[in-house]
Amino acid sequence: MKNLKISGLLLAALIVAGCADKGSSDSAPPETATPEPVAETKETHADAHSHGAGPNGGVVFDMGKYHAEFTVDHPQQQCTILFLGADEKSAGPVAAKELTLSIKETKTAEGKVVPAMTVKMLPQDEADGKAAKFVGTDPGIGNVADFAGSVLGEIDGKPAQGEFQE
Repeated sequence: MKNLKISGLLLAALIVAGCADKGSSDSAPPETATPEPVAETKETHADAHSHGAGPNGGVVFDMGKYHAEFTVDHPQQQCTILFLGADEKSAGPVAAKELTLSIKETKTAEGKVVPAMTVKMLPQDEADGKAAKFVGTDPGIGNVADFAGSVLGEIDGKPAQGEFQE
């Protein structure tokens, strides 16, 4: 609770500092003004969570305390979620029985609407109750488009969620 109050006060101070009257004589001229701290914080936060491409060319995202890669095989109409180890290159099995992938409505490059879809993702390499690779199929995945959505599941007996965007 104390951290929440401190965070709220810090945010309020940043907003007030960033919203100072630019026309007053106390403010610096526009050409010498420094960037607002809020913008720097956003860039730093985004950079800290940018993973780049995964080992299979997919998008890497956070799912709880884990890193996972989302890839698509359009001709097979299937997608894969691969959990990664700390190096974000090798597989890192987790204890999960299935995942639910929710993909938002999108469009192909030609403008064809691809409706939203929900895909059940099942483990493919299960051993000792753990798996790193989860695969699901849906005819909509056959469309070549940039997909975005969320993944939900229970990992190690605890709810986990992650969001991805190609």
